[in-house]
Amino acid sequence: MEEKRYGVYSIRGAKENEWEEAMNLAWETFLIFQTKEYSKEGIKSFQEFISSGELKKFFLEGIYQLFVAAKGEKIVGIITLRNQSHISLLFVDKEYQRDGLGSLLVEYLSHYVLDENNRDYLTVDAAPSAVEFYQKIGFFELAPMQSHQGISYIAMKKNLRYIRKERKTNERFF
Repeated sequence: MEEKRYGVYSIRGAKENEWEEAMNLAWETFLIFQTKEYSKEGIKSFQEFISSGELKKFFLEGIYQLFVAAKGEKIVGIITLRNQSHISLLFVDKEYQRDGLGSLLVEYLSHYVLDENNRDYLTVDAAPSAVEFYQKIGFFELAPMQSHQGISYIAMKKNLRYIRKERKTNERFF
């Protein structure tokens, strides 16, 4: 999917040389907003996950997809996709929070999943502090809170069928 512009932001697939910058953004944002929720084990698990050479290898092979939101040349948000329909990471730079950028990243990814992967849903394992955000943009809880390797999360899902229906409805007028 091509780059999309949303006001001052552009969202697109990441370039190979942007991996480290994107993972640094994830780590720095995680440290600011989410370490209060996690044990030392959870913090270590998250750090190992994003610094994994295997994860970067999957990215380079196209198995693990990374999309970036940029303002000019600066990456200010990231979202990753695994298994064609699962949001793995969603982080927005602290200076750009509460500006709708997280919602724009999910919107971009929703269209990508529909158009490129032919899936009509997204899933996410949401951090407890992110559940309200995901609910506001149409996700619903699938199961109660769970924990794995010190990381607590709530499995959530968003149906994207409405996007497909809107497109079909609008096509009749053209």
